[in-house]
Amino acid sequence: MAPALAQQTLPVETVQIQPELGLETLSLTGQIIARDEVGLSFPMGGRIMSILVREGDHVQTGQELARLESVQQEQAMRGAEAALNAAQADLFQAKEEFERQDVFLQRGATTRIRRDEAERRFRIAEASVEQAQADLNRARKAFEDTFLRASADGVITARLADPGEVIAGAHPVLKLALGTAIDAVFDTPEALPTRIPRDLTIPLSLIDNPDVRFQGHIRKVSPLVDPRRGTIEVSVGVDSPPDQVTYGAAVKASIAIPHPNQIIVPYSALSAINSTPAVWVVNPDTMRATLTPIGIARYSDGTIMVSDGLKTGDIVVTSGAQLLYPGRLVRLIGDE
Repeated sequence: MAPALAQQTLPVETVQIQPELGLETLSLTGQIIARDEVGLSFPMGGRIMSILVREGDHVQTGQELARLESVQQEQAMRGAEAALNAAQADLFQAKEEFERQDVFLQRGATTRIRRDEAERRFRIAEASVEQAQADLNRARKAFEDTFLRASADGVITARLADPGEVIAGAHPVLKLALGTAIDAVFDTPEALPTRIPRDLTIPLSLIDNPDVRFQGHIRKVSPLVDPRRGTIEVSVGVDSPPDQVTYGAAVKASIAIPHPNQIIVPYSALSAINSTPAVWVVNPDTMRATLTPIGIARYSDGTIMVSDGLKTGDIVVTSGAQLLYPGRLVRLIGDE
């Protein structure tokens, strides 16, 4: 009885291949950052005495943001001021003596040697004042360098140091966002950016508040691959962000990449020849099934996108394939 049963026509469910528009749906998570951001640092090293701002604070150009301990710099500046005052007093006396000796020489009341010596002391006093002024300028600059001020109007996005910490010169202390433009930054698989159309509108939402929805467009793709993670950084320019979108917020992107003329079959159709993916294809003339190897472009939710092995009009078995063998006679469910 078993051989006779095996020869019975097997009813199967099928799908006829028709190329269609396929959508590859991807979900990425990233972070909101300022499009234009600068690091603020002291030009000299030292111990931080105070930091006057926090993340999210709005600052104006020239506003004091942080300060280093400046006892030595302040003492040096006061000493330079005193040295300049003394040099200016010496210059005043030397100038008066030179002018007096010059008048005396014209009247014949002094010698050329005494007049020239007075002029020499006057010129030395002038040079001393210039040197003292330069020393004071340097001392004032060193003192001013102990204050960190905002280079432009903006918003503080990060504090990278704390009061009491000893830092080196040029070590970033704060990050300042310039302007109001923001980006959503994602780490994507290496091959993904080449498949995303640059003009594609990308839906975005906040992870901690999914009801806050907005959108953006790809603005920049990094030319470098992260050697540790094998990913590429993609920056999505945010269009008209809602008020709830702030710097550092976690964001989700849902990307639907269109693929025209894509051959798509359901997961249930997938079988295998050894380790090669395959599907059962029904010959419409003989109504017999043949196991046909296929190439898979990628997997999606419940479907397989086929790159080769099938053509338009092929009839692929989607249900009942577990009972098939090469050449078995089948009947399409729904046919009379």
